[in-house]
This record gives sequence, structure tokens and C-alpha cells, in this order.
Amino acid sequence: MPRVEIMDTTLRDGEQTSGVSFAPQEKLSLARLLLTEMRVDRIEVASARVSEGERQAVRKIMDWAEKNGYLDRVEVLGFVDGGVSLDWIQNCGGKVINLLTKGSEKHCTYQLRKTLEEHVADIRRDVQMARERGIEVNLYLEDWSNGMRHSRDYVYRMVDALSDLPIRRFMLPDTLGIYEPWECYEACRAMVERYPDLHFDFHAHNDYDLAVANTVAAVKAGIRGVHTTVNGLGERAGNAPLSSVIAVLHDHLKADMAVDEARTNQVATVVESYSGIRIPANKPVIGENVFTQCAGIHADGDNKNNLYFNDLLPERFGRTRQYALGKSSGKANIRKNLELLGIELDEESMNRVTQYIVELGDRKEIVTAEDLPYIISDLLGTAEEREAVRILNYSLSVAQGLRPVATVKIEIHGEAYQQTSAGDGQYDAFVSAVEAIYKQQLGRAFPELVDYSVSIPPGGRTDAFVQTLITWEWDGVRFKTRGLDADQTVAAIKATVKMLNKIENNINTSKV
Repeated sequence: MPRVEIMDTTLRDGEQTSGVSFAPQEKLSLARLLLTEMRVDRIEVASARVSEGERQAVRKIMDWAEKNGYLDRVEVLGFVDGGVSLDWIQNCGGKVINLLTKGSEKHCTYQLRKTLEEHVADIRRDVQMARERGIEVNLYLEDWSNGMRHSRDYVYRMVDALSDLPIRRFMLPDTLGIYEPWECYEACRAMVERYPDLHFDFHAHNDYDLAVANTVAAVKAGIRGVHTTVNGLGERAGNAPLSSVIAVLHDHLKADMAVDEARTNQVATVVESYSGIRIPANKPVIGENVFTQCAGIHADGDNKNNLYFNDLLPERFGRTRQYALGKSSGKANIRKNLELLGIELDEESMNRVTQYIVELGDRKEIVTAEDLPYIISDLLGTAEEREAVRILNYSLSVAQGLRPVATVKIEIHGEAYQQTSAGDGQYDAFVSAVEAIYKQQLGRAFPELVDYSVSIPPGGRTDAFVQTLITWEWDGVRFKTRGLDADQTVAAIKATVKMLNKIENNINTSKV
């Protein structure tokens, strides 16, 4: 199959997600990641004339792109406006305009209130102006899918009238996400067969959850460029997600692409952080759970000639396979996790651990690989030997108009330490006190809290268990610990104690 270009529009179309606005430095950071790490072919970074902040962001990106040889791969959406967009792009240092034109008769008639001939004349004028300024032109046919469905003759007459111009790419948007794969294939095939010498891109929207399927159909029909956004960001239901598109094109169509799959998870995580839009746990390729086997029969099959593997190997995307622990876990799942921890159990002990994990799963408690050593310690009567850090006592106080205060007494390797600290909340005060013990009394570094999330079982009962999941960073490594209790603060404290034991055990191991 001929080479398929990937044009990522996270910084333009993706930023149209409700509530998402990237700061100039964030835009520059993402532009670098997409072009140098992910190695997409092109990026669309903004719409012309939007705001002064947008102008500053585009200037930053163009300055970097010019110094590093990427200027012809950075594109800006512009409008048929007699050169106003061209002035804006040129002032920012841009060299490529993605000119937005009307790809359906309805849009041309009712939005522009012009005839096709008048619209074409305006387009030809702006394309000629761009050529005179040394700016390359790609052409969006906005609402093209409706144009092909309801006014195909309009689409053909428009492209016929523009095909002699120096337009690098004709870009075909399913602007309202109306297509299904069979109709998409037919429409794209019609364009490719009628205009074999033109380069076409396809731009999908995900209103019916068919953006990836339609993108694949377009490539199968002969389209040689597709548009994506990281994590599927975009207006309404979003666009075709970059991660899914490259996986499907690679595995199902054997497409030749320049992208580096191994950077997929890294880029997705950065965009999640900058956008504030969480990646669903079950989102293909990049979701937290998609490379996690839950059923024990699957883990057993993986041990027997990888019976439950498919081509989506997690290592391709910078991920690792995991085996969940819960009520559907069998011994195979538990053994997989114990192997990773370097722990071996006899059959009797394995039966006891399996039964205990099933019981926890029935109570809707989540068990992680990090919990296994604690469970084993408790069950096998060696908890005292392995518990390097214990909370001896703590007092939390909160009063109107005063900062919360915590007094904490903990034991670390048999030595007791006590500290009192204030904080922005009861848990913050608790962590501040423990951190003070580590930094002031022990003279040691303390892990950084990276993320904090709380969940309760459905139903909203006030007496429900609270599960606190905290992500920490220690010595360049990120890991998670969980705490479960009816009180949110106590659950967070339990998670913190697990973290302390984890790092203390690692320290002891390194000393030995």
C-alpha cells in the first residue's frame, strides 16, 4: 500500500473540545512531541484570526519549526477573506494555509449567500495571493460528506473549477460525522477515481463513534492522507483518535506510515495532562485497562502458547501487559503478578491468597499487584517482619478560620518519630507532618504526590467505602497505592502508609 500521511490537528480541531485551551508553551511542547517524538507527517496548530494568545502560540511554534526544519509541516486553518488570513499567517511566520471552503451547496448558498461561481472566484483569488507570498495551500471542502450525499454535482463542479490551481491537497471532511464506513468508502472512491492525479485527505468526526472505521474505509478507497487528534479530542464527540487510527491502519491495512508507535502512550498522557480531559480506562490502545487481563482463564491461556494475545501487543505502544486481581481472578492471574514481584508460594499458601482476593473482589475492593506483598504478609503471619513503617498515632484537627493541623507519630524500622504540621486540608497536614519527619529528622527526600483520585461504589451511600488512589513519583519511577476506608482521609492515610513501606523496603533491599 502507498504511504499514508498522518496530519494531527490536536492543536486546532482538538482544542475545540469544550473546556480545552492550551497555553502557548503547552502548544509548543505538543508540537515538538508530535513532530519529533511521534513523528506524524504534519500538524495543524491553530485557526487564523482567533486571538492574540493564539498568535503568540503560533509564532512560538513557527520560530521553533524554522530553526529545526519543520516549517513546511506546520499548518494553520485560514478563511476565504481576501487575504486577511494570509496576512495573519505570514505575520506569524507560517508557510502553509489550510483554506476553509464550502464543500456542500447548502453551506455555500445559506452561509455564504453566494453562487458556486462566486465562491470559486473568491477561492481562486486567495490561492493566487498565497502563491505570490510563497505560502502553500491545502483546501478544506467543509461539509463535503453532506455535499456528496445531497449535492454531488456541486462538489464535482467545484473541484473541476479548482483542480488546475497549485493546491497541494484537497481535504475531505465528514464535518458532522454523518458517514458510516460503506457510504464513506463509496464517496471517497468516487473522488479518487474521478481525480486520480489529486492528493486527497480525509477528516473524520466521531458523532456516531465511527470516526476510526470511516478513516480506515477512506484509506481503503485510495485516500492518502488522514487527520487525527490525540485522545480523540475535538468538537462534540471529537475526532478520530491518533492511537486507534495508526493501530488499525498498521494491523488491518498494513499501511506504510512514518509514526513511532512506541511514543503513543507518552504523547497521550501529556495531552491528558494539558487538556484536563481524562482518558477513559477502556479506551483502545491508551486506556489504563486495555492491556489488563481480568479473567483467570485468560492468564492461564497466556501461559499456554499465548492463546489470548492479539496483534495489539502493549510493548508496541510503550505499555506493559498486566493481570488484574479480583473475584474473577484465578491462580494464573495471581501467579503472573507474583512472578513480576519475584515471589513464590506453595500450593496451600496460593489457595489461601486466591480465596482472600476473591473475597475482596466480592466486596468490590480493588486489589493491585502492589497489594500482594501485604496480603501475603497478613495471611502468612509475617506482617510484623515486613512492615517497616507503622502509624503509632495521629490527631487531625480542623477549626473555623484556622488551617487544619495534624500531629503524627510513626515508627520507621523500630524508631518512633513525631511531628506537627499545618496544611490546606486534614490530609495535606498529615502528609506535611510525615514529610517533615523525613526531611528534618531523617535528612531524606520524600516522594512527590503526582495524582489523587477518590471513588465510591455506585449509589452515593454516605456509609460507603471510599477508595483513594494516589500516584507517587520516587527516584524517577511512578507507582500507585490505594487505601480503603469509610473515611476519605483515613483511606488516603492508608494509601500513604503503603507508599512509605514500599520505598522503605526498596531502600533496605538496595542496602543489602
